[in-house]
Amino acid sequence: MREKTKKQIRRVGIFLFMVYMGLLVYFLFFAESYGRVGELEREYRYNLILFREIRRFWVYRDQVGIPAMALNIFGNVIGFIPFGYIIPVINHRFRNWLLITVSGFSLSLCVETAQLVFRVGSFDVDDLMLNTLGALLGYVFFWVCNEIRRRLYGKTI
Repeated sequence: MREKTKKQIRRVGIFLFMVYMGLLVYFLFFAESYGRVGELEREYRYNLILFREIRRFWVYRDQVGIPAMALNIFGNVIGFIPFGYIIPVINHRFRNWLLITVSGFSLSLCVETAQLVFRVGSFDVDDLMLNTLGALLGYVFFWVCNEIRRRLYGKTI
């Protein structure tokens, strides 16, 4: 692949990553929906027991509703898929599933900690696990797409 094409792909990747990060910050910290409470009602909320919130959403799915359950479980995974997909496009040194997994976990830990400190949302180890899984799935999608492209056109980006 020509160097000019590689640079264009990286520029588009950087732009998409900035848009993704902006949307991630908005939905995680500023969106009025997703269970946010008023300024006076904010308190520290956290879950340190793995699978507690996932199990709670599953057990009470009839009360909270299927959309809320799906948003909690699948939203956390889907929200981090772009991270795992775009980072290897931007920087070839991140074309390693373990590095993407650790980076996704680190970003998720920062997000969860910020939610706890600023009292928006809650610190949840289930979210850490689901977000990390999303980053890993994003990398798997990248890897599959890159393998298809390599077989069709040759060299890597």
